[in-house]
Amino acid sequence: MTNGNASVQSMSLGDVEVIRVVEWHSPFLPASGMFPTAAAGLWKGNEDRLAPDHWEPDTDRVVIALQTWVLRSGGRTVLVDTGAGNGRERPGMAPYFHQCQGDFLGLLARAGVRPTDVDVVVNTHLHVDHVGWNTVDADGEWVPTFPNAHYLIPAADDFHYGPDNAYGNGLHEVDRLIYEDSIAPIHQAGKAVLWDGLHRIDEHLTLESAPGHTPGSSVLRLASGSDRAVFAGDLLHSPVQILDPCCNSNACLAPEQAVASRRRVLGRAADERELLVPAHFGGAGALEVRREGGGFALGPWATFSPEK
Repeated sequence: MTNGNASVQSMSLGDVEVIRVVEWHSPFLPASGMFPTAAAGLWKGNEDRLAPDHWEPDTDRVVIALQTWVLRSGGRTVLVDTGAGNGRERPGMAPYFHQCQGDFLGLLARAGVRPTDVDVVVNTHLHVDHVGWNTVDADGEWVPTFPNAHYLIPAADDFHYGPDNAYGNGLHEVDRLIYEDSIAPIHQAGKAVLWDGLHRIDEHLTLESAPGHTPGSSVLRLASGSDRAVFAGDLLHSPVQILDPCCNSNACLAPEQAVASRRRVLGRAADERELLVPAHFGGAGALEVRREGGGFALGPWATFSPEK
């Protein structure tokens, strides 16, 4: 899937440049299907904060972005998640992920990033829309897109979605396809780095396990000067999950664990004034979080530079 909302924007957090690369920004699944436990009035009661960037009231569809975050930190280029990729067999996932033909590499070029420039690839977890551009098709063989990079892969997800756990216990055929075309070639090329718990990338960037959405779901914390941010992956797909942290997406494999991780990450973001940067938020893409009563409220949204 492609659309006219592709964009490249940037901002600085301390000594780290943050580049937002948006492949598309579009209505996605119905809200009731994507967040089946959400209270009936949650969306309508917050329409002024959710529409049009995060919810389309007329169709009751969640609005999301497919995007990658590029971090220039300590002289290195780090990619956080790699989208859905091109030419992938993703049965039942059309039009969003099946046989896509997007211009991701062109968008990276607009950001001044060539595949050979990338030093580190972070897969926050191993779902379809976070690992696709790990690889490209080279004469019928999937090979690493970023030949000079190490790929940081959560060990728990690698086990769960890999052959040792029969590709997610064999529940979804697409999990095997995703692993075979986007993860296995990284192992075969000797580029995979499995980690668990905490993993420090450099003086500014640290990975931290935050399980629940998947067994190895993770967040990336940024600290540089007085600036703080947390790249939260799929712990949150929508601002409604800030307003009600108990609201899981339909893709959370361990719901209670996902809620606990979400509350922990939101609490720290609020207390330490971390900019919250989820993988799929539409609109401005990132915001501050505030404590309010016994819960959380939406703070100011981030400001990125004009499109490159």
